[in-house]
Amino acid sequence: MTLQFAAVLDRPTVAAAQLLGLAVLSGGLSAAVALLYRWYTRERVQRGLPVLVGLAGVAVSFNTTAILGQVLAGGTAPLSPETAVFNVAAFLLAGFTAAGGVDVGDRLGNDLFAATGSRSVEGEVSRVVEAVGRVIAVELPEEIDDIVGYDPVPDETKAQLAGRTFLFPRRLTVADLEDRLRTRLKSDYGVGHVDVDVAADGSVEFLALGARVAGIGPTLPPETAAVVIRADPAFAASAGDVVQVWRRDPVERVTTAEVRGVAGDAVTLAVDAADTEVLDADTEYRLVTLPTEARLDREFASLLRGAEETMSVVELDATSPLVGQPVGSLDVAVMAVRLADGGIEAIPGRGHVLAAGDAVYAVARPELLRKLEVAAAVADPAAARAASSESDD
Repeated sequence: MTLQFAAVLDRPTVAAAQLLGLAVLSGGLSAAVALLYRWYTRERVQRGLPVLVGLAGVAVSFNTTAILGQVLAGGTAPLSPETAVFNVAAFLLAGFTAAGGVDVGDRLGNDLFAATGSRSVEGEVSRVVEAVGRVIAVELPEEIDDIVGYDPVPDETKAQLAGRTFLFPRRLTVADLEDRLRTRLKSDYGVGHVDVDVAADGSVEFLALGARVAGIGPTLPPETAAVVIRADPAFAASAGDVVQVWRRDPVERVTTAEVRGVAGDAVTLAVDAADTEVLDADTEYRLVTLPTEARLDREFASLLRGAEETMSVVELDATSPLVGQPVGSLDVAVMAVRLADGGIEAIPGRGHVLAAGDAVYAVARPELLRKLEVAAAVADPAAARAASSESDD
């Protein structure tokens, strides 16, 4: 139904009431949009969208589409000048109230969600880094540690990163900020492994780095080196074959190695690091291929060397909070448990209960292993000293 505002103009009180009602409608719609946007994104909405929604409500009240359709169709009753003036005035007043409704709705959203405790709920689900401004400034500490089990990062790289500040977008969770910081350090500085803890205010509480092994290194087990010698390998020799290395004059066995590559008479071998000194690049050796056998230890070490995870052995203190906990409660993969009495429990079940003195062989990312080591240590040093003094008495 089309509103007949021309007749309303003959009664100023009714016209003023109509203008006030349209202004309240526009402001209410705008405030509702601002409040919903604050609830959904926890940020202030841009002013344009709520104002547009408020004016749209006024346009619907005017039944603008029907009126314009009548005019375009050549209707005999076009809008009168008085109605046009009333409509323009209504739109102007609605625009002002819609703009004010944005501030009212946003403030109401802030007060409402703060009163209902939404900040504490958000902190329990995913901690959001507290930041002032449009970006989060993350400053690295002056002291950067090494990750145990990985090659150390060059001192030049540490000096370049010490005290350096990185900028990230705001409204990131702590986990997202840690992931982005790891990615920046790996891609921009060639760091292979990053162990970092970020506080809720964006400060770095702990940072340790590990070098990225290049070339053939990631496929070599620890304490193993790759060397190139001159030899006459068997025709079918290929990477992965285990061979004995023999010297021709005098005839004697030098070492046992694993073939990693063959190019003519040049053979790349993986040998124990201690045996590299007994091999001579100018000597031509003879290789004897041994029967194929399972090398599960080397395969596991090779896979572990190239992965993000590493392995660590953690012994539980008597006062550790992990004592009495099942293996399934840990955030790491437990490969074995060396019991306090000397026995070995390989691949323990999730229900296996840990006891004081047990040594846990765990595979996980460096930051998880560090947290496991902290949890396995003394929970209360004062209680531990008291228990020790009582046992001495």
